[in-house]
Amino acid sequence: MNGTGETLVSRNNGSPPCEKLYQLRQQLNGVLQGKAQVVEQVLVCLLAQGHLLLEDQPGLGKTTLAKALAGGLGERFARVQCTPDLLPSDITGFNLFNQKQQEFEFRPGPVFADVLLADEINRATPRTQSALLEAMAERQVSIDGQRFPLSQTFFVIATQNPIEQHGTYPLPEAQLDRFAMKLSIGYPAATEEMRMLSQARRADADTRAAESRVVFAEGDLLHLQQCVAGVDVACNVEEYLVALAHRTRTHSRVHLGLSPRGLLTWQRCAQSLAFLAGRDFVTPDDVQEIALPVLEVRLGIDDPQPRHVIREILEEIPVPCLPSSSRVTT
Repeated sequence: MNGTGETLVSRNNGSPPCEKLYQLRQQLNGVLQGKAQVVEQVLVCLLAQGHLLLEDQPGLGKTTLAKALAGGLGERFARVQCTPDLLPSDITGFNLFNQKQQEFEFRPGPVFADVLLADEINRATPRTQSALLEAMAERQVSIDGQRFPLSQTFFVIATQNPIEQHGTYPLPEAQLDRFAMKLSIGYPAATEEMRMLSQARRADADTRAAESRVVFAEGDLLHLQQCVAGVDVACNVEEYLVALAHRTRTHSRVHLGLSPRGLLTWQRCAQSLAFLAGRDFVTPDDVQEIALPVLEVRLGIDDPQPRHVIREILEEIPVPCLPSSSRVTT
């Protein structure tokens, strides 16, 4: 993957949604400098119709990234600061009796946004965490026996601090499996921090407006997500995915293997990665490249360094060859 976006535009015949996707990527790279791979993986998760868990320390740009993404998409953005006293109705909404009209009226909660940032989700109680389960899995919420549909492109970005554990409620496996990927932004390089300090001195209203300008039109994101769903996955690549999934269920240091839902998520993320690279087919490299963020969030691994176990699994399974008609030409 070259990361320039040129292949993306040319491969898709310069269609406006793909040009806008390139513009969005450039805009996010301007906001989160020096983290091109993180931006790429966020877009993979978005196009795969998944949800994202950001596990990192405070102050590294998680909220800035979420706001910039919503701004570029032109979508409704909402933020929930999760605390132990947060109630499920604070997220989903509630029915309030209107004395003037003598009837109940529904007051929608922040979950009815297009992009929802759930800050420090592990500080909310399990009951409140579960309020997001139905929304993330089915893009709807049920309140007082009535179902309310959410946006077709509803996207959750949840954050949690891996260091501070006092007063937190770890997410159960069932909810972790609702997230397509887990990412960590990490500290920027020294050169990027120097550039950040320099830009902060020169920042003005015009600069901030340029960083958050709307790139997508209504329907563009849904169109791109549908294009991703149509990216071809060859039979031998599917067999490769199944073999990897089976190995996660038999490995001695994995006590919770990959579920069928997780396998489907892995394939969709690989399709999304291929689409971003400008291809209409998935390669084994796509499967491997996206494996860590997809598997780390959902596998139960008895090892202090779970990524080593995942890499070990990837090395154990033979990599299939692509049919000659699907090989990348240079």
